[in-house]
Amino acid sequence: MKKIFMFLAVMGVMAFSAQNAAAQDEQPADTTATEVVAETPAVEELPEEVPMHQALKTKFIEGGAGFMALVIACLILGLALCIERILYLGFSKTNTKKLLAKLEEALKNGGVEAATEVCRNTRGPVASIFTQALLRLADGQTLEEVEKSVVSYGGVEASKMEQNLSWISLFIAIAPSLGFLGTVIGMIQAFDAIQVAGDMSPNVVAGGMKVALITTVGGLIVAVILQIFYNYILSQVESLTIEMEDASISLMDVLVKYQENK
Repeated sequence: MKKIFMFLAVMGVMAFSAQNAAAQDEQPADTTATEVVAETPAVEELPEEVPMHQALKTKFIEGGAGFMALVIACLILGLALCIERILYLGFSKTNTKKLLAKLEEALKNGGVEAATEVCRNTRGPVASIFTQALLRLADGQTLEEVEKSVVSYGGVEASKMEQNLSWISLFIAIAPSLGFLGTVIGMIQAFDAIQVAGDMSPNVVAGGMKVALITTVGGLIVAVILQIFYNYILSQVESLTIEMEDASISLMDVLVKYQENK
């Protein structure tokens, strides 16, 4: 029993000693940590991030209001024409298979007049071509003459779809040209500043060079944006043209079948 008490006493003394030693070790560590924190220099605050619109406005002013305004005008006018063409081509799309089915059904039940009415109530260049073909068929023209009118009117509709594309290509060419013109003027300003100062230091040249680079970048960005829209519009025009040609062939097949069964 005494051995047990002695063992417990020794264990208690060892535990108490270990606790005191740990407390003494923690105190210097805390002091050291406090000193490190105290000696750590304060982190400098980062400058606030400038909003995108404010940065663009600043660059617009630095590039020269005159030339940058012309570049922005090219962008606005070009985008307006692109949006107009995209909307026009979007409304020009027609479900050709559905239209041909309605047309054939109308020819069987009501003749050429009923088929013409169906085409008139359908929007798009394909329906317009069908209408012209049916009107000529109603006037007593032969299928060969109707086919020629379909080809001719198809060319007219294709020209309507390509309307204003020349203006878009003009703005694509003008925008970088204005940017390069601003570059030349910026270089002239830089050389004028060198001549006045009589020294070719970076501070003297920086102003004119900044104008030159900003106007060039602005013109190239406008040209790239308009070029993307222009190529998209061309792809839509090509798709609609192929659709019109295919629909015209199908129309002539339907008319030939109608004439044979008449």
